[in-house]
Amino acid sequence: MKFALMGGDGRMAQLARLLCADGHRLAVYALERAELPPECRGAVSAEDCARHADCVILPLPLSGRQGYLSTLLSAREVPLEEVFDALPRGVPVCAGRVDAAAADCAKRSGVGLIDYFEREELCVLNAAATAEGALELLIRETPRTLLGSRVLIVGYGRIGRILAARLRDMGCAVAVASRKYADAAWCRAFGLEPLDTRALEGHLRDFDMVVNTVPAPVLGEARLRELRPGALCMDLASRPGGVDFAAAAALGVHAVWALSLPGEVAPVSAGEIIRDTIYNILREQELM
Repeated sequence: MKFALMGGDGRMAQLARLLCADGHRLAVYALERAELPPECRGAVSAEDCARHADCVILPLPLSGRQGYLSTLLSAREVPLEEVFDALPRGVPVCAGRVDAAAADCAKRSGVGLIDYFEREELCVLNAAATAEGALELLIRETPRTLLGSRVLIVGYGRIGRILAARLRDMGCAVAVASRKYADAAWCRAFGLEPLDTRALEGHLRDFDMVVNTVPAPVLGEARLRELRPGALCMDLASRPGGVDFAAAAALGVHAVWALSLPGEVAPVSAGEIIRDTIYNILREQELM
């Protein structure tokens, strides 16, 4: 097959290497800073990249800033409208974490996007990679061992569940804040302390590390003020995030926003996860 890859970070660079290793033909655009195999054809435009492609793969996340393709390995600023207008019709176009504005832009150009970030097989393995990256950051950003530390995880979705289990197994006392009664029950079953996200006041001073996974404002100034001196506050949530970083800076709270961790700490594995998911999509459409 012939694939067209445009934009992205280390995950897309690794994906390009994997596709070439699998024997596919490949054209790439807006990846000039990546180290790619010589058989990758560098395209001069989105239209040139997509010409004769059997499948187009766009990055995770699709947008760097609103209206523009994410291009962390390129100096180019590529409007999404320019990309969508260049794509051939009737060819699968796969992109990750497509926001509403990007989806509307694609629709206006007559492009039907397949959001591979909505695939459960990708989300579960991506969450595992994110949890591993979070562990590395927690070790690096604090003067404490994880063993014996008290950690609060806000949110009990895929990332929260995996990270809570990893931290518990490393000797942390782990509490999980969520809104669902079912989540609280699962936490008790796994030996985790359940808390209510709506009633964290009075509890936050108990923790050495607070990790948010909820992309909604859950850790504002009042709650950040409760953190004990020296506590680490880490946000793993996608934009808009859940931590008020301006308030954290004003209060002297050590706060870290760790976006797109799989691409930062495990681009090889992250690229493999995306490749396998794309192959699954193509098999379901009987194109492979």
